[in-house]
Amino acid sequence: MFKILKKSQLAPSIYLMEVEAPRLARAAQPGQFLIVIVDERGERIPLTICDYDTDRGTVTVVIQAIGASTMRIVALEEGDSFADFVGPLGHPSEFIHYTPERLAKTKFMFVAGGLGAAPVYPQVKWLAEHGVQADVIIGAKNESLILFEEEFRALTPHVHIATDDGSKGYKGLVTNLLRELVVDRGKHYDCVVAIGPMIMMKFVALTTKELGIPTIVSLNTLMVDGTGMCGACRVTVGGRIRFACVEGPEFDAHQVDFDEAMRRQGMYRTIEERRRAIEAERLAGHQCNIGL
Repeated sequence: MFKILKKSQLAPSIYLMEVEAPRLARAAQPGQFLIVIVDERGERIPLTICDYDTDRGTVTVVIQAIGASTMRIVALEEGDSFADFVGPLGHPSEFIHYTPERLAKTKFMFVAGGLGAAPVYPQVKWLAEHGVQADVIIGAKNESLILFEEEFRALTPHVHIATDDGSKGYKGLVTNLLRELVVDRGKHYDCVVAIGPMIMMKFVALTTKELGIPTIVSLNTLMVDGTGMCGACRVTVGGRIRFACVEGPEFDAHQVDFDEAMRRQGMYRTIEERRRAIEAERLAGHQCNIGL
């Protein structure tokens, strides 16, 4: 059993949990993910690793309650435990293999959209620990949905905020802010890493391709089983079928077929919406006997 040591709400329907998992904490690296199972009847839920503390033996995850299983997860409280908390899985970020000389010469820009701030954080933190201050754009619909701003500012002074409604920072899309930084302000980036909603990553990739900047995206949002067995995370990259969970989750953004990936995401929406409704009733005290 893996005990929840800390739980806090970051934004509407978004929660942070710090979990006791010493072996996972010792092995985790930026860019990887893990599998959570609530109890013996729970399904496998892939979650990106938001942070890890080898001294305390803890791993931090961020969960948004958008489906039946994630609703069960966020219903847990401090002191409760997960039946399984397995990882790290997937390949770590490529830059951890850079030589110190290459790392020092590389100018990184991270674009974090919504919940994407969670997997971006350990990457920016790792770079800061190795003497590299990356630029970061945090994008959200409004100020209340901005995640990890203070944590990012503690790592780098180059943090930019973009909100759709202009309630904080730049008013507009992260792609427009990125273009302004490069074209109007003369910023130079050797690598852009974009993590967030699929549609956001698609348009970041289109923007950086036009600007001639190599770009990496993390396709965690495609995963269902997390082991490559279900095939739900199939994605075409450079004309080849790849599996995001076992061959990724990070890929060359300019080679990803985002339209295909978004169609695959939509295949499960109706089923998940029904499961969410049933779970909401269960949590409210009504046990549905119809099932799926």
